[in-house]
Amino acid sequence: MSSTASNSNPGTDDWTIQRILEWTTGFLKKKGIESPRVEAELLLSHARKCPRIRLYTDFNSVLTDSERAAMRELVQRRAKREPIAYIIGSREFYGRPFEVAPAVLIPRPETETLVDVCLELLPPTEPVRIIEVGAGSGCISISLALQRPNSTLHASDISEQALEIARRNAQKHSVADRIQLVAGSALLPFLEESLTCDAILSNPPYIRDDEKETLAPEIRDHEPPLALFAGSDGLDVVRLILADASKLLKPGGFIALELDPTQCPAACQLLLDAGFTNTRIHPDLAGLSRVVSAKLPVAS
Repeated sequence: MSSTASNSNPGTDDWTIQRILEWTTGFLKKKGIESPRVEAELLLSHARKCPRIRLYTDFNSVLTDSERAAMRELVQRRAKREPIAYIIGSREFYGRPFEVAPAVLIPRPETETLVDVCLELLPPTEPVRIIEVGAGSGCISISLALQRPNSTLHASDISEQALEIARRNAQKHSVADRIQLVAGSALLPFLEESLTCDAILSNPPYIRDDEKETLAPEIRDHEPPLALFAGSDGLDVVRLILADASKLLKPGGFIALELDPTQCPAACQLLLDAGFTNTRIHPDLAGLSRVVSAKLPVAS
């Protein structure tokens, strides 16, 4: 990507969009990137500050020197296994774009299952109050607020940097007036406010401490450790949540937690031990156990 570009009469040495996409795709593939063509397009559209579709309508256009320099820097960052979501500053979740940065976990498709489960369990038209532990980018609470206009949400996070990103995302999606974002551990901020709610949900840290070296470098070296690791069995934060959940949930309310497939049976037992009933394990789109839910009994 070193030749000088001009904007007319492209020659054999000119870096057209087509040529750069082909070169970048091959380069990223050699670096072990799983979806090199898609990522090449995302990086180039970011470098050119244009929608991806424009790459194909301008397929034979030659990049300017500044565009080529920007692309070179982006590709070098990705080759070092920096997550593409952090490079371009955005990731889609539930069909909507969310700002992301190294202070927050990158939203993943399997987490959409948690939103789906909550929408299934919540009454469709009644006003509801929902508490989320671990707001991160805010993608879960914001998606629920958008899908349920009659809902009010409260979300906690121990990272002030994460909360700032969540606030910007809430403003971008015009739901900031219905989401309270607070700093604090697990459910403690809400105990202090004496809140009661219809649902508690979380995509908590759930990776075992001894799994760190088995993770992809994008996760191990770049995503925030506080959002990833949770003790020897990965359930430390789940225990923190369950210690206080029944103090905040209304009778008949539910809790829903995203976990690793192998942890779902143990989490169901923890829920039963904490006094919950109707435990269920919900699969994600890949058919893997992903979300556990349970209800707080209504007193007889």
